[in-house]
Amino acid sequence: MSPKPYRRLVLFLCFMTLALSLMTTPCLAKDTLILAVGGENAEGYDPTRGWGAYGNPLFQSTLLRRDADLNIVGDLATSWKLSEDRLTWTVVLRGDVKFSDGQPLTAQDVAFTFETTAKAAGQIDLTRMASVAAKDDSTVVFSLVKPDITFIDHLITLGIVPKHLYGPDYGRHPVGSGPYKFVQWDEGQQLIVEANEHYYGDIPPIKRLVFLFTEEDASFAAAKAGKVDVVGVPSSLAKQTIPGMKLHVVKSVDNRGLMFPMVKNEGKTTPAGLPIGNNVTADPAIRKAVNYALNREALVDGVLEGFGSPAYGVADNLPWDNKEIRIKDNDPQMAKAILAEAGWKDSDGDGIVEKDGVKAEFTIVYNAKDSLRQSLALSVADMLLPVGIKANVSGRSWDEIKLQLTHSNVVVYGFGDHSPQEMLKLYRTPGAEPMYWNAGFYSNPVVDSYFEQAMTAPDFKSSLPFWQKAQWDGTTGFGIPGDAAWAWMVNLDHTYFVSDCLDLGKSQMEPHGHGWPITANIHQWKWTCK
Repeated sequence: MSPKPYRRLVLFLCFMTLALSLMTTPCLAKDTLILAVGGENAEGYDPTRGWGAYGNPLFQSTLLRRDADLNIVGDLATSWKLSEDRLTWTVVLRGDVKFSDGQPLTAQDVAFTFETTAKAAGQIDLTRMASVAAKDDSTVVFSLVKPDITFIDHLITLGIVPKHLYGPDYGRHPVGSGPYKFVQWDEGQQLIVEANEHYYGDIPPIKRLVFLFTEEDASFAAAKAGKVDVVGVPSSLAKQTIPGMKLHVVKSVDNRGLMFPMVKNEGKTTPAGLPIGNNVTADPAIRKAVNYALNREALVDGVLEGFGSPAYGVADNLPWDNKEIRIKDNDPQMAKAILAEAGWKDSDGDGIVEKDGVKAEFTIVYNAKDSLRQSLALSVADMLLPVGIKANVSGRSWDEIKLQLTHSNVVVYGFGDHSPQEMLKLYRTPGAEPMYWNAGFYSNPVVDSYFEQAMTAPDFKSSLPFWQKAQWDGTTGFGIPGDAAWAWMVNLDHTYFVSDCLDLGKSQMEPHGHGWPITANIHQWKWTCK
């Protein structure tokens, strides 16, 4: 046996021993949960570096939050107000909040968190924030460079860190004011947290959580052996049964799509040296033909086992979604007509159309560790061949994709958030080094104009028509009838097996799977068996 599989086996046996000991200790069955609901955050649990941007920061509290119906409600904040000129947010904090070390959380900590995040210039874009200041211990004032109606999303997602403890190693020893406090992280193995006795809300009934970082198969085996209380499973396993557990299905905006390079390959590179462009996908006829050739219902039924829905955009069924971008699914004749009209023809009879000596052929790249993305890519390749497009499928590491391939190949990506900011990140004209955000270098000045009008709208409701027009205004847009910058395939249902003795309450529609979104209401979970 090679060293790597052997190490995994040893780790798995250690996990099972730990889990069994916890579950056989008197009275711990109702106080301790063993969870296998996703991988660890290898970079650490630091909100200023992106932790909690999707899902729930768990250790840290946020100023606002979304309830089970996705309504915005207060968390640390008792009030929040936007000035008439839409340039200033004033947020008032509750006065009974302490970090898990017992020190009070004040407006100075909030200001420090936002300032640190802005300086980090990482996953969280705070470029529209001009400044943040603590007016007093309970009042924070945010000043914006220009109106931005989406700035409120940062108040919802950015966990607050303690100024007095923050340092370079914070992400590996996080301290916050959330319902649970950090206890121990054995990297690559497990994370242990306990209920925060200083929590300002109701102390969680479940006193201790152990997150196991096992592969899908090992997690499922542990659940079948009765050693895990909550396990996230891929749709391929969701139709199985586990004694003593029930299937918990949660709707999500977690999608999977094909990102197209939008410009031609002219030998250009990013400042980091990554090649840009693809001469096939730069043609809008190819991108539209791909969209029409897809049988999204078949992908849902065949790949997701029915646990999901067809996807046509990044924000399906959210308030800013534009249903005008929906097309007739699985229409190969339309795909062929689009290609023919654009001059793509099968000149040599090999079944693959060509134009100006270029074959309609490209590579679909996916994360080699993700069996779902692999299945989607292979299925799509089969759907495209009958219309004359050849898609080669290649599983690669994320490092290879992000550091070599992302700007010149079609990539299976997944996104999905409770905010139209996701749309901005994917479709606004990018900078010189966008990484995976708008990796295809999509740019449309009309779309950018709609984005700007949306962000500067007087209120969120007034912004909705502009988000929708960015997708399709009857003439242009990034959606399928317009530039067809992506071919979105499916929206996932998140599937979990949960102990029959555990009541999870009402789960909110979940965002993309990073950050353990199932834990958004974890302080309300209850063990119902004696």
